[in-house]
Amino acid sequence: MKNIKFLFIVISLLWGFISNAQNEQPPTKTESPYFKSSKSEKQLDDLPLKGTQAKVNITSMIADVTIEQTYQNKGTKNLEAIYVFPMSDKAAIYSLEMFIGTRVIKAVIKEKSAAREEYEAAKTNGFRASLLEQERPNVFTMNVANINPGDEIKVIVKYSELILPDDGIYSFVFPTVVGPRYNAKGSKAKYAAIPYTKSGELPSATFSLDVDIWSNILISNVKCKTHNIAISYPNPKTANVKLTTNEIYAANRDFILDYTLKGEDIESGIQLYDHGNEKFFMAFVQPPKRITKDEIPPREYIFVVDISGSMHGFPLDVSKKLLRNLIANLKSTDQFNVVLFAGSSEVLSPNSLKANSANIEKAIQFIDNYNGGGSTELLGALKKSLALPRVSKSLSRSVVVVTDGYVTVEKEAMGLIKKNINNTNVYAFGIGSSVNRYLINGLAHVGGGLPFVVTNPDEADSIATKFRKYIQTPVLSNIQIKYEGFKTYDLIYEKLPDVMAERPIIITGKYNGNEEGKILISGHTGKGKFSKELTLNKTQLSENHKAIRYFWAREKIQSLSDYGDADIDEQTVSKITKLGLDYNLMTAYTSFVAVDYKEVVNSKGKIERIHQVLPLPQSVSNSAVGADFNLIGGFMATSPKSLNFIWITLFIIGFASTLIFYFNKKKRMIS
Repeated sequence: MKNIKFLFIVISLLWGFISNAQNEQPPTKTESPYFKSSKSEKQLDDLPLKGTQAKVNITSMIADVTIEQTYQNKGTKNLEAIYVFPMSDKAAIYSLEMFIGTRVIKAVIKEKSAAREEYEAAKTNGFRASLLEQERPNVFTMNVANINPGDEIKVIVKYSELILPDDGIYSFVFPTVVGPRYNAKGSKAKYAAIPYTKSGELPSATFSLDVDIWSNILISNVKCKTHNIAISYPNPKTANVKLTTNEIYAANRDFILDYTLKGEDIESGIQLYDHGNEKFFMAFVQPPKRITKDEIPPREYIFVVDISGSMHGFPLDVSKKLLRNLIANLKSTDQFNVVLFAGSSEVLSPNSLKANSANIEKAIQFIDNYNGGGSTELLGALKKSLALPRVSKSLSRSVVVVTDGYVTVEKEAMGLIKKNINNTNVYAFGIGSSVNRYLINGLAHVGGGLPFVVTNPDEADSIATKFRKYIQTPVLSNIQIKYEGFKTYDLIYEKLPDVMAERPIIITGKYNGNEEGKILISGHTGKGKFSKELTLNKTQLSENHKAIRYFWAREKIQSLSDYGDADIDEQTVSKITKLGLDYNLMTAYTSFVAVDYKEVVNSKGKIERIHQVLPLPQSVSNSAVGADFNLIGGFMATSPKSLNFIWITLFIIGFASTLIFYFNKKKRMIS
């Protein structure tokens, strides 16, 4: 009987292996990221991006960024280079230029399909052309067509961004590489089908970055925790930052520059800009200081933790350290639960548990049992966490999402939170060297929380402490704004949300008439009422404030699209498209296209399409590419491609066990 059982196991394993081999399909480049070595024989053709240079000018809280990408064809064929790269999800991209020798071709903004049509026609007819398209608010695709052997073409992109201090620290973030995105079933994110080198391989293209900081207040504590930099101070109100020469191949992680301005208070004030047909204003208001509360009401926390393949190793280790700190420091009156997700989800308990020592130890062991692997089904995990039964309606529930964000369902996730938020706050922790900040910022934005990013293990404890401090009590609530003698319209926010951190309150909109009147801001703090009065005058009007126009339009686009639902109606699409065209800005529905019609450089029309190979972000393992795992009762099951090794191993074990059993039985019979 036992012999029959062993034979059955062997036959089952063999059948599974054969079925798996038959069902295995080659990687589909339009559906998922894949590996491609930069050391291949086609290295010259496969790596058209020669280098990226970034120049950043920061004045007060406004960063103006110029990115120069140089494409060079060292091969023997006419190329179309396709390069997927990141930018800040808050960027207002307003310019693109293409440089060919001494000639400069300035791109025009067009409706997305029209820009694509012009680019494709130019490519087919042999003209040099470039096209910049938005895939996500923080992911873009650059196409450069008809790069002849020996050609060098430069493309320059410009954008502006607002930098808001958090508890007095200003952080400028320059993303350098798009991490591999898990493309969920049914997703149309074709940009995710890009090639990556193996973990540990440095980028092939060079990278340099210069930052100049100008301020009316003394600058202090300029630090970069991600790259080696050289800092100089021409004067106390100016700082120059450059990457050191040993960072020339360091475009495999976000560049993060922190600095502070001396003085306890953030500057409050008004900036005005007259564009001729429209006038814009932006007001900065210093919030009150945070108060300390000894008695914090009980809360319920649901920790939703990503344990997919891209989290394997360093990111998951950091996540575990972060969660140990958060869970171990909950108050005894708090309740909590943990949802782990990869291809599917596992829950610590059907109901939230009391934050006692036994349950905390149980949660830590639950998290420690997993090492990371598989796909990233974020939506399923969010649905499961939101559907968990509430212990008590009197307990404020907070969902804390911990992930690197390597997915293509950002809008679906934000839409899900918006539809189910009710009285639940959502906080997002981004873990890793190149997190998907669009997702992290977006989840926090629609969930009424603040995003946190942890880039190395040493930060985990301090950021966990910062998080606990942050959620204790709002800095300012029930904010009211009144305008006296100042005619405003098209305001970004009719009502401002509660301010949870010590960062400036920003009020932006348009105005009519003269530069006169007052803006009155009031609200409530833990100590009582708060009020602030700002007076307008002509001296606040300047051509140097033209970035306000871009910020206003970008905020409008963001409110309509970026943090909206996945399905947008035609009327909203029309509004976003018009904003992009009217204000010369990149959107999901507008693109920049530049064509050099001066000469035909490819009369034969033959062209080879090349996807620029990207490096895996620093500390991201090879498990992030090509894996498809599911949690089945705590067992990790892989995709058909990955199953071959497992099936072979199990087959050998089963066959060997059968032989051992057979010979042992025969030996006993002989004896």
